[in-house]
Amino acid sequence: MRVAVTGSGGRLGLALVAALEQAPFTGPFGPIGWRRPAFDLDTPERFAALLDRDRPEVVVHAAAWTDVDGCARDPELALARNGVATSTLAQVAAERGIDLIVVSTNEVFDGARTDGAGYAPDDAPNPINAYGRSKLAGESGARAAFDAHLDASSRGDGPALGIVRTAWLFGPPGNDFPAKILAAADRARVSGEPLRLVADETGSPTFSHDLAEGIVDLIGAATIAGTHHIVNAGRASRAEWARELLRQASLDVAMEDVPASTWPRASTPPPWGVLEPTPLPGGEPLRDWRAALADDLPALLRERAAAGAGR
Repeated sequence: MRVAVTGSGGRLGLALVAALEQAPFTGPFGPIGWRRPAFDLDTPERFAALLDRDRPEVVVHAAAWTDVDGCARDPELALARNGVATSTLAQVAAERGIDLIVVSTNEVFDGARTDGAGYAPDDAPNPINAYGRSKLAGESGARAAFDAHLDASSRGDGPALGIVRTAWLFGPPGNDFPAKILAAADRARVSGEPLRLVADETGSPTFSHDLAEGIVDLIGAATIAGTHHIVNAGRASRAEWARELLRQASLDVAMEDVPASTWPRASTPPPWGVLEPTPLPGGEPLRDWRAALADDLPALLRERAAAGAGR
């Protein structure tokens, strides 16, 4: 099976390529990695030619503009990159009978629920920031493209569209929340000030390699169609996530819980970013985020050492 990955140089893209290289269904040549300049969200008019050149059977669309503050400052560009480009990819994929998985986000929800439950796939989206609105536009455009293809098809069937929502992604190549917390902890120790941690945002920390394995399971089991929430088990506030990271790293630093409003931002994150995981084909949920963090920690500490932190 020929599987292509957009954004193959990004956090999730790298993990997807690695997971697909080990999958038995991709064959000896492995997955097709698409990154700029071949695949560029700013030039969606080139997507059709790329599909015709490489002829994949499945495309996993991991490319996105994920700078949420950048999206807030330029919502039109966010809509073009995350909404229009995704819709265009879906249209040309559906026309060619190619299955498509669109990776989306918890930020399509407003985060206002207070009942302690995670958002399920059939809960109504209501994004409160430009990033969430642009990703929801991509979801909606992809569904419209595939629905139009099925309506026009005399076969009554056709390619499958999957929407995979995830949350609070972390993993190589760094510059993620855990890496930023380690750097901030080092600065706090040097300054003698407490490390201030946001306590009023809660979500589902998700390891990129675990998410990639979940997506590969969907492809291998031919259960792409539908909306899937793939996140590591458990939930945490930003403060709880940071404390667990520092505990595992055996770093002793004074900490102080603060509200998110301590740091004004261009974008407003949803305060409740918890997704209810949907069943994977194998029947087993992803492991707890703490176990996943433990697997990621050695790479984080190597990066910290290479940067000369804590010396």
